[in-house]
Amino acid sequence: MRLDTITTLTFDVVGTLIDFETGIVEWYHPWLRRHRQRVDDEEILRAFAAAEDRLQRSNPEMPFTSMLPRIHDALAESWSLESDESESLDFRDSIRDWPAFADAVTGLRTLHGRFRLVAVTNADSWALEQMGRTLGEPFDDVITCDMVGVNKPDPRVWEFTLDRLGAKREQILHCAQSKYHDLISARNFGLATAWIERRHDREGNGATPDTGESVKTNLHVHSLSELISALEPPKPEEHP
Repeated sequence: MRLDTITTLTFDVVGTLIDFETGIVEWYHPWLRRHRQRVDDEEILRAFAAAEDRLQRSNPEMPFTSMLPRIHDALAESWSLESDESESLDFRDSIRDWPAFADAVTGLRTLHGRFRLVAVTNADSWALEQMGRTLGEPFDDVITCDMVGVNKPDPRVWEFTLDRLGAKREQILHCAQSKYHDLISARNFGLATAWIERRHDREGNGATPDTGESVKTNLHVHSLSELISALEPPKPEEHP
């Protein structure tokens, strides 16, 4: 990857910039207490990932936002608990409260000084509006599932992205946490990729479905701070 050709950073949002795992478990703990049930964090996240994987495969056009009530229904059923529509919709609407990762707002602000920033997300426009506010409105452009009509990892998302941005492949670096949704698909499409491995200090895949595949990325970092350092242009050599 030649840094001097990169003009645009495309970002996955959920799991890369927005800490959806914290948002999920913070919603579920009081809900489970009301049902007099205890489920640990990692089990909640594993159950979420499994339910999302099933929905993604059977409904590849469904925005992530629309999946959330159905994921909740699946989790409640798996724990033999009853839930009504209002609770399923409340889980979806908790997107408003999902926190940004600690480095996201300042990191995006720094990167915006050098690059065009574009959100490429499986969430719909409503959800991205909520998350964009949480992140401090950092994006120059946005691409959502309801705009494209399909979810990542479908390659049509990347085709839509290039067309909308009027960009060439070599001008884009796609930055993401998820191999399942983003990194394998983007690399296969010919984009440079940066893996922001948010779960580097924990075992398992959390709320992200497991691909069972490895992927070679152009950059592998653990935070936006590390991404910023990796994208620093080389200093000119000093000559005596």
